[in-house]
Amino acid sequence: MVLKVKILVVDDEQAIGDMVDIILRKEGFNQIDVCTSFIAAETLIAQYNYDLFIFDIMLPDGTGLDLAEKVRTKSDAPIFFLTAKANDADKLRGFMYGADDYITKPFNPMELAARVKVQMKRYKSPSSAPTCKQVFDFGRFQLDVAAAELTVAGDKMNLAGKLFYLLQLFCEHPGQVLSKEQIYAHVWGEEHFIDDNTIMVHIRKLREKIEVQPGNPKLLLTIRGIGYKLISEEH
Repeated sequence: MVLKVKILVVDDEQAIGDMVDIILRKEGFNQIDVCTSFIAAETLIAQYNYDLFIFDIMLPDGTGLDLAEKVRTKSDAPIFFLTAKANDADKLRGFMYGADDYITKPFNPMELAARVKVQMKRYKSPSSAPTCKQVFDFGRFQLDVAAAELTVAGDKMNLAGKLFYLLQLFCEHPGQVLSKEQIYAHVWGEEHFIDDNTIMVHIRKLREKIEVQPGNPKLLLTIRGIGYKLISEEH
């Protein structure tokens, strides 16, 4: 089955880019661009609208992190980092720069293909359409699901991609403790790829949006050993 998804793969090793291209085409993705430099990627990003990005971090003339920042100014499409940088600090940095997934080299080709399918299913799924309730009001902030707008203390805030779906999930279940497994399954769409770092970074970024003091949260609370829950200010 041919999938109508346009993907950009950026890796300084042409052989790896070509291998990813072959893997994804075998899985039905036939609109794939591959390049090996920051400048080439920057040109393609400006020229085309992609549905998913796979970036190496270390490029000969820049970094995949900077490419991710550029993407996030115009798109909430899933971003993968496919890189040899494997320590926890590098992973956290990747998620801070907007990654939806982080895969270290050497990698399992079929796992990469599976993760791409999971992300695209979530990104393109009708299930991410607005629920019956259109506006959630938690005192300090309001989330307008239909308009995909977050208003915090009267100011509209940018909220894209997984952060939007994460906040929507919490708003739909006020006062309920959501486990990491539940969060990953609902927001990322696949319960088998649970990564504590992914959730932790997105929770931190969400708190930076909605809390007065992100380091001392009053709305989005950690329930140690269980998960997280969202409460209203009046609680």
